[in-house]
Amino acid sequence: MRPNGSAAELETRRLLAGEMILQGKDNDEILEILGVSVTSLNRWRRAVEKGGLDALKSKPHPGRKPRLNAKQKRQLVEILLAGPRKAGYQNDFWTCRRIAEVVEQRFHVEYHPDYIGRMLHNLGWTCQMPEQRAREADDDAMKRWRKRDWPRIKRGPPPVVAL
Repeated sequence: MRPNGSAAELETRRLLAGEMILQGKDNDEILEILGVSVTSLNRWRRAVEKGGLDALKSKPHPGRKPRLNAKQKRQLVEILLAGPRKAGYQNDFWTCRRIAEVVEQRFHVEYHPDYIGRMLHNLGWTCQMPEQRAREADDDAMKRWRKRDWPRIKRGPPPVVAL
């Protein structure tokens, strides 16, 4: 299980342990100060013996480099906030397909529409559906119905008393 803390905090803790190891402090003292497991400390000790403090530094995550950089993603968010009409669409609904088209036109990067949903989720956006409402709806009549009729319907018919 991954310990709590950001990658930078965990790296700082490892480097601190590495410095203590190089100073010749014994395991019990390091364990008491840092509150880490014996297994982790032994692993760090072997790494320091092999490669010095550099062996305890964070390593970059493997994987493909993103096709849109952070600046382009911020620009995409600005485009999305401006709305679909400003981007040239007839209504106010963003779809993954439309966003993929905007990304391709603006940034010359092609994404599958299914991936756009994942990317938007990573940017903190959520899927929204427009509220469907009849044009003829009467708010006052609906409020009256909810207040007066719905409780009566929910209770059910009055009990039948046998005579």
